[in-house]
Amino acid sequence: MRVLLSGGAGYIGAHTALALIEAGHHVIVVDDLSNSSAEAIVRVQQLSGVAVPLLVADVRDEPALRAFVQAHSPVDAVIHFAGAKAVGESVADPIRYYDVNLGSAIAVLKVMAAERISAIVFSSSATVYGQSESLPLSESSPTGIDLANPYGKTKRIIEAILEDAASADPGLAAIALRYFNPVGAHPSGLIGEDPSGVPNNLMPYVARVAVGALERVGIFGDDYDTPDGTGQRDYIHVLDLAAGHVAALEHARAGYDVFNLGTGVPVSVLELIAAFERAAGRSIPTEVLGRRPGDVAVSYCDPSKAGRVLDWIASRTIDDACRDTWRWQSRNPAGYGSAADRRAAASGSQLGAGAA
Repeated sequence: MRVLLSGGAGYIGAHTALALIEAGHHVIVVDDLSNSSAEAIVRVQQLSGVAVPLLVADVRDEPALRAFVQAHSPVDAVIHFAGAKAVGESVADPIRYYDVNLGSAIAVLKVMAAERISAIVFSSSATVYGQSESLPLSESSPTGIDLANPYGKTKRIIEAILEDAASADPGLAAIALRYFNPVGAHPSGLIGEDPSGVPNNLMPYVARVAVGALERVGIFGDDYDTPDGTGQRDYIHVLDLAAGHVAALEHARAGYDVFNLGTGVPVSVLELIAAFERAAGRSIPTEVLGRRPGDVAVSYCDPSKAGRVLDWIASRTIDDACRDTWRWQSRNPAGYGSAADRRAAASGSQLGAGAA
């Protein structure tokens, strides 16, 4: 099938694009490159040997999006990654987050309806579970819009929009994938996580410290009720996550459904740092800081539904993720390039033109 990836030049999008191609599908991508790089798509093409058409545009630009879809018709499905994704930033600028995240999802659904595209897989998040203390988190665990930050709220609202859309259109297949903590990189070292500015997440921060770009890792609290006192999270290798998207797409049926994508195994901050030290063969300087407001001691999922329904299971470990992240970071210490390179890459309207 031919699949449109909105936000497909980002970290998870690029790995999913490659996984789809390797599974025999065709991929087209739209991305505004605001927190991604066209170089990621160049490298996906290098790894796959397949052309990947890229439209550089805001997904909310419905005329541009629809014209791109028409140019590569027929498009059979959409995987919707596009959106702003920093929790702290969403608290500081909530209006932008509602505008970007809800606006992009609605634009995609409107273009899908106009072009009779009947399947969508949505990049949701474990943040929709909020502060639940009942573990492991399953798809039936409580969610709601009464969440700690606008980022999580937008994800939950989009899930509700998809559920309503599928209820109104009996031909629509809509799947929300609730990610836990994506980590790792492609084992080639060619594609990986390249956040703009100072990373918000632990693994890319540790990687930047290991490569010498940042001084030390701040550990937010070492007095939690966990074996080593630091918070525990469910870290999933991005290749397993990408495979989950392919499985969801290939198992999509009319109606709405939701799946956790995680390992079900909690890993502490100190355990992750130790694994990275093993991978990099060097020590990682750390500093213990106070707890962050809103952080819970432990969060991990029950991924068994995805195993039963999608025939998918995460197979890679935190050591695998650290090894692959270190290979990516050490070979690409500045990520995909400077901000100037990204602006130059974004200067055209389409790259890699031509149907895949």
